[in-house]
Amino acid sequence: MFPSAWVALILGFHAVSVASVPTISAVGSKFFYEDGRQYFLKGIAYQRTPQDPLIDTAQCQRDVSRMAELGANAIRVYHVDPAADHDGCMKAFADAGIYLFVDLDTFDTSIRQVGPLRLDQFHKYKAVLDEFQQYDNTAGFLIGNEVLSTAAGSPAAPYVLAATRDMKSYRNEKGYRQIPIGYTAADIAELRPMLQNYLACRPDPAERLDFFGLNAYEWCGAASYETSGYRTLQHQAADYPIPIFFSETGCNAAPPRTFDDQAAIFGPDMSATWSGSIIYEWIQEANQYGLINYGPYAPDAPPTDTLVQDGYTRQGVPTPIAPDFDNLKAQWKTLSPSSVALSDYIQSTAAIKPPACPASTPGGWAVDPSAPLPTLGQTFHPAPPVATAISPDSADSGASAGENTAVDAVHSVNGQGNGSDGGLASENNTHAKITSAPTLTTTSGPTASPAPSASHLPSNVGQAVAVPKMDRLEGVVMCLCVASGALALWL
Repeated sequence: MFPSAWVALILGFHAVSVASVPTISAVGSKFFYEDGRQYFLKGIAYQRTPQDPLIDTAQCQRDVSRMAELGANAIRVYHVDPAADHDGCMKAFADAGIYLFVDLDTFDTSIRQVGPLRLDQFHKYKAVLDEFQQYDNTAGFLIGNEVLSTAAGSPAAPYVLAATRDMKSYRNEKGYRQIPIGYTAADIAELRPMLQNYLACRPDPAERLDFFGLNAYEWCGAASYETSGYRTLQHQAADYPIPIFFSETGCNAAPPRTFDDQAAIFGPDMSATWSGSIIYEWIQEANQYGLINYGPYAPDAPPTDTLVQDGYTRQGVPTPIAPDFDNLKAQWKTLSPSSVALSDYIQSTAAIKPPACPASTPGGWAVDPSAPLPTLGQTFHPAPPVATAISPDSADSGASAGENTAVDAVHSVNGQGNGSDGGLASENNTHAKITSAPTLTTTSGPTASPAPSASHLPSNVGQAVAVPKMDRLEGVVMCLCVASGALALWL
């Protein structure tokens, strides 16, 4: 498919969409709205309760109003109950233009560094995906958070990709909108840049992440772009082939937090590479990272008081914590990153290449890049081809062997690969021997992260995903829109 046809396809979807908000796609290394505008995350980590924060509609509405005041357009939620009703909260966030990045693991299904995957996890992941794929403001699913939690954790990396492959297969089998599936990594210097390259290097697009998030707390106090380590992060992320963003940030080692790093992330030093950031976190807890609280600290609250957990009130009127809330608000208000329109950017996607796979080294990176991924024997289901009025055969055929073309970019949208086996990986698989102790828990945030280090993380290659959902009627209308557009160009 010609790049221009891909743009027409996305815009055609936009024209017929009945969604309350435009869906978001990952194309190359960037996120885009349906109308072709580039999307940068200004997000908040939102785990108001250890359980599901997206089931109390009234509370979501109160919080949305404060988030809109901040200028937020994304939230990250670590754990949800897939059996609960999320319509009210998801509508409240959609009405404010706020998108959701949600972890697929539930309270007892986190992938761990030892024996990372089980069949029961696969079914529970499916339940979360089933529930949240229906919302147009679901922008991404997270296959795991800080699964590799120590420097010796590299043998767990194939399990991250295996789980990604299997959930892509399930998404495609069900005919869901191709919502991007990514991973968020701990900032472990010893695993850089090998982890990021491994997660992006495999030849089959089905075995790559769609986006990558880095939990990094390197910029503290009066640091700068040079002294914080952000320059190194940017250097390691240059030419990264899929969207990368800070999935947790906001060091509080030298309070108050000024969020000066946001000017670097959204400024000329980094915005051409990074797709924004998610600030940790919304509610004030013992780690003192909160932007708001719902009441004074109540350590003596009785266990019967369901509004208070660990001494912190979990619902009510959100009160900004000064000066952190206003500092972030002031930063985001003045930051408008330089962006590119999809119609201009799409021409460059043919040049996007995956990085070289890192070789295993004694005492270091312990993954054989040529080894097949773990599997439970599930069958991989490729996505259906993107409907278009222009035959892929008409695309530029002059690319050399192994060179990505515009057709490759569109095929990546569909998750089409080599038909590799799917299925969540088993800990009995012999391709990855895990020897380090399990450390991953349901804890989120900097308390679960290593000390800040001066470097950047991860990667994935899945050049374009998240084509908006449509029913039969929308498909017919879309095809007519594309066909009429092509006829207009011909005439």
